[in-house]
Amino acid sequence: MIAIDYLLLIGSVLVLISIVFAKLLDNIGLPTLLLFIGVGMLAGSEGFGGIYFDDPSLAQSIGIISLIFILFSGGLETNWTESKHIAIPAFTLATLGVLLTAIIIALFVMLIFDTTFLWGLLIGSIISSTDAAAVFSILRVGNIGLKGKMRPLLELESGSNDPMAVFLTISTIELLLLPEKSFLGLTLVFVFQIGLGIILGFGGGKIMAYLVNKLKFFYEGIYPVFALSLAIMIYSLTAVVGGSGFLAIYIAGIILGNIQFVHKKALIRFFDGLAVLSQIAMFLTLGLLVFPSRLVEVFGFGLLLSGILIFIARPLSVFITMLPFKFSFKEKLFTSWVGLRGAVPIILATFPLLMGVENSLLIFDLVFFIVLTSSLIQGWTINPIAKLLSLSAPLKRKYQAPIEFSSRNDDDTDLIEFIVPFGSNMAGKQIVDLNFPEDSRIILVVRDEKNIVPSGGTIIEEGDILSILVNKNNLEAVRKTFF
Repeated sequence: MIAIDYLLLIGSVLVLISIVFAKLLDNIGLPTLLLFIGVGMLAGSEGFGGIYFDDPSLAQSIGIISLIFILFSGGLETNWTESKHIAIPAFTLATLGVLLTAIIIALFVMLIFDTTFLWGLLIGSIISSTDAAAVFSILRVGNIGLKGKMRPLLELESGSNDPMAVFLTISTIELLLLPEKSFLGLTLVFVFQIGLGIILGFGGGKIMAYLVNKLKFFYEGIYPVFALSLAIMIYSLTAVVGGSGFLAIYIAGIILGNIQFVHKKALIRFFDGLAVLSQIAMFLTLGLLVFPSRLVEVFGFGLLLSGILIFIARPLSVFITMLPFKFSFKEKLFTSWVGLRGAVPIILATFPLLMGVENSLLIFDLVFFIVLTSSLIQGWTINPIAKLLSLSAPLKRKYQAPIEFSSRNDDDTDLIEFIVPFGSNMAGKQIVDLNFPEDSRIILVVRDEKNIVPSGGTIIEEGDILSILVNKNNLEAVRKTFF
């Protein structure tokens, strides 16, 4: 057995190499998951590193733990005000869209491999969902700005479609191994899983916010550990009682991210960093798990299935699913193209391996090849396609507040940030004329990415970002001055 010191050394070197490569290739649009998987493959038994790793069970466990943090962090940074208007089409894509994709792939697999519908459905189920880690990475880390409701739609769909893919994969495996099982019975189980995931996710997010605000820890460093433990508990408790843990943790993140709680900025940064580390660890592990020589053997079939998925199955499922909703042809076409496959299909492909399904090694290699081609073809071209369809927009960089302020629950003062909206009544006025409550002060104005220390004579302009030290009791009165 390798000593822990060597494991730590190998792990740290691989992570650092991945980060350096991601930084060097940041401007060419290459999806980071490809970089991390590539580093893992190069370090593997058939690469320069010569590290032998062939443990699907461990890889699956690492993938599941990583997805907990990735989905929770994605939920924390989901703006529900923007997302709630497209929640129904997003969740329809995440359920019916995934099912249609799986069925279309199954029909083609039947013809290509001359096999049963169930075996084809297994492959279709595994590759049916878009991947949250890939989509969040491309849209949030990449230099991509999108018009209108495209970004929230794609993020909400990718964050919530894993339960359907997991259900279809496990149910199909059970039907293959235990033909006496009823598909109707499995469907009822799915409804139960989704319902429980929504309830426990919503309740868990609310309880998490309450506890973080209510408990006054003597040491600030306890808050991230406490929040991390609660997040893991929400996932694991939901999974143990038979619900969808992935859906629960994503919803809990959305609930918590849209509630005010102490040390919010610090906790969001903590989980953001943890999500990045999880992505690297997950993709490195999956890269180590694959044997590149086997990918060559499935090149023909893999390329064919990738083409069917990208150009037939995903577009058909999107256009059919979005028929009842008011989206333009270009928006539907773009949604079809952003059907990135990533870690989730590879993790799901380990289930047939561990459960002894016939030809499971072939399934794993095909799925891995499809993920690589999907990321390479689709991930690399999202920005050009958005521009071609006139759906790209100037990228809005995430605003980094220059002032940190932590308000405890029993404090009557808080630091808030407001963007002066266009057409606001306060635009063109001096600060002294704004009639702010006496116990509230504008302490910083950010204009054109420049910090301005204001005085009473400073004139407010549209688009200014104001940092305001405000008495919590007067928060509504301050808000009203903006309109």
